[in-house]
Amino acid sequence: MANRHLPVRPDLDQLRHQAKDLLRQVRRGDPASIAELTEHHPGSVEPGSAKLADAQLALARSYGVPSWPRLVLACRVVDAIWLDEIDVLRTLVLRHPQLVHEMARGTEKSNWGPPMSYAANLGRDRIIKMLHGLGAADLPNALARATLQGQIDTARMLHDMMGRPLPSEDCLGGSAYTLSVSGTALMFEFGARVYDVDGKRLAPVDVVLETDSRKPTEKHQILEMYAQHGLELPDTPTMAVHRGRLDLLEDHLRRDPLLLERTFSHEEIYPPEFGCHDEVLATHGTPLAGATLLHMCVDYGEMEIALWLLDRGMHVDAKAAVDADGFGGHTALFSTVVSQVNFWTNHYGTPSEAPFAQLLLDRGADPAARASLRKKMHPGYFEDTMHEYHDVTPLSWGEQFHFKKLVSVPAMRLIAERLGLYEPPPS
Repeated sequence: MANRHLPVRPDLDQLRHQAKDLLRQVRRGDPASIAELTEHHPGSVEPGSAKLADAQLALARSYGVPSWPRLVLACRVVDAIWLDEIDVLRTLVLRHPQLVHEMARGTEKSNWGPPMSYAANLGRDRIIKMLHGLGAADLPNALARATLQGQIDTARMLHDMMGRPLPSEDCLGGSAYTLSVSGTALMFEFGARVYDVDGKRLAPVDVVLETDSRKPTEKHQILEMYAQHGLELPDTPTMAVHRGRLDLLEDHLRRDPLLLERTFSHEEIYPPEFGCHDEVLATHGTPLAGATLLHMCVDYGEMEIALWLLDRGMHVDAKAAVDADGFGGHTALFSTVVSQVNFWTNHYGTPSEAPFAQLLLDRGADPAARASLRKKMHPGYFEDTMHEYHDVTPLSWGEQFHFKKLVSVPAMRLIAERLGLYEPPPS
């Protein structure tokens, strides 16, 4: 069973280094490395007599690829697609015809698919046509991947190659996950529907709300497209936030003067009647069950609505509800430290600012607030243990949190500065 995750574009040189490092550690008697070799090597290998080929085979299988030569081939296929080297890829496929039907990365399963679908992710039209001519048959998946990635010209080409069929019932799902406005619009152009003929909902509202993507403007536009095509969305304050509709929030505030003091259940934020899931599968950072609209804004990057809430008199330290086990009671400042927005700034290496932490602190948020929290990550993050954090402050919440990609170091720095704990590095 694979216990490593192969990158979208694996680096062969890096893999060679990893194999050599594994062999070195095995020969030194490192227990974890020996265990990895034993688990993934199909034979019985004595650590002291292990060879590089043994380490390479174990490494490939740990990534879910059956052999080292197949892993090398996968790297060459993927590189040829990325570099748009059509002649190199054609030569590889002619030598290994089965490649057009296997996953490009050599694994049993892969979101990016076989080589033609993989090329569709990148808009490599010449390669797509060449692979189709050599027998690649994954046109529907390639179309889905092009749409998901916003490769609109490629998607149109693939649709033409398929004979311009009506889209499948789940055709909106990919662009919902990536929050691709252009992909969603293209599917509607091709004939996508928000309900089937029996009135069953097809629009993937759950995917839009629960995706790990954080693009507020695009999310608003996709939900509005669904509504324009006939989907009836609930008239709730939480859905107004999801839609970015200040006009609807104004209406709710007029009808409910206590709106800014209210907390909302997980089901109110993620309505199950639209296919939404539990607190683990609905991707977010600091827990949102029992949260206020301000907590929602922080995790979803809704700065305009956050400003509107505070300007209308919402207390900057409004607390989430406390559940039956004593967890909750956190302010929105906790959400600036651990949020899904932070995942993407950390992933792309751009965590230089913390605008929500700055806003809340400037509006008087208590940097020493305390709460008890617990969190279990989405299984897609390869970490599925429930963790508990008792009587933490926003700062210690970030220091202790088990999945650092959701943690904002700039937000922690701002909070530490307000507490008088931060010392800038010497100039």
